[in-house]
Amino acid sequence: MTSKLALTRHIAELYARGENVMANLRSLAGGTGANGLNTVEDIMISYDFQAGSYIRSYEQDPAYLDRYTAELRKVLGQLGPIDTLLEAGCGEATTLSILAGGMQARPALGGFDISWSRVKLGQAFAGSHALSPTLFCADLFQIPLADRSVDVVYTSHSIEPNGGREREAIRELARVARNWLVLLEPAHDLAGEEARRRMESHGYVQNLATTIRSLGLTLVDHRLFPVCANPLNPTGLYLVKIGSTSDRAKVFSFQCPVSGAPLEAGPDAWYAPKSFLAYPVLRGVPCLLENNAILATKFRAGDSSSLPA
Repeated sequence: MTSKLALTRHIAELYARGENVMANLRSLAGGTGANGLNTVEDIMISYDFQAGSYIRSYEQDPAYLDRYTAELRKVLGQLGPIDTLLEAGCGEATTLSILAGGMQARPALGGFDISWSRVKLGQAFAGSHALSPTLFCADLFQIPLADRSVDVVYTSHSIEPNGGREREAIRELARVARNWLVLLEPAHDLAGEEARRRMESHGYVQNLATTIRSLGLTLVDHRLFPVCANPLNPTGLYLVKIGSTSDRAKVFSFQCPVSGAPLEAGPDAWYAPKSFLAYPVLRGVPCLLENNAILATKFRAGDSSSLPA
């Protein structure tokens, strides 16, 4: 506990000085940074300390996100009816909220992020725009939703820091998507040499188009996105058709990220009766990461203490 407290204080000092938290975490890991990889824990810590930065950026320059979401809205408008729309890695729900605000037909909205602080701020931001999306904490590589359960899943630079795990990330996102997967991510394959070097130094994703095709998925559009905040980190559009015939769902139903069993809502937790795992709800935010799981065999009155066969 002492070492964790010391690390937290050290990171807080780095952030206060404006230093690159993720790069320092890679260095502390002892060689992880040498091959440009970021761990899930590095990403979570870095993003949580940055919580609030997306909302501040929007308040300082709302026109940029307005243009960005207008272009994304054009893409979504070509995909047919959308009953459920999920942003994977939603941060503070800024993109999700502004995007939804301009949609003529309002689907059920959902979003998740690995950072609790970002999700909590996202709830307030969405609420200030008269929205109440289903927001929760989750791991991009263990999304607590059923197969083919969301009409359209999209990302906005959320796969970005997971260089080396492109295949895992796209496979998991495609598992949840029913009709379409829309990726707005660093376009390493379409970028210039200087931009590619920068992406590689930060451990960003690469070869997304090749990875999508290698998974047997259909890439129907692949180009530079017309709105980009940083020319050294150009955004690429990767539009993937899933085309599932499964039934369309109009709500988001959680499943255990460990067992895949359906989760049932409790007063202060989501619970998987088949695996006896409970996931806490912290100030209204469901915490659905594997390391949030609590073994709770007596969560419900009358539960047996023995696991099912």
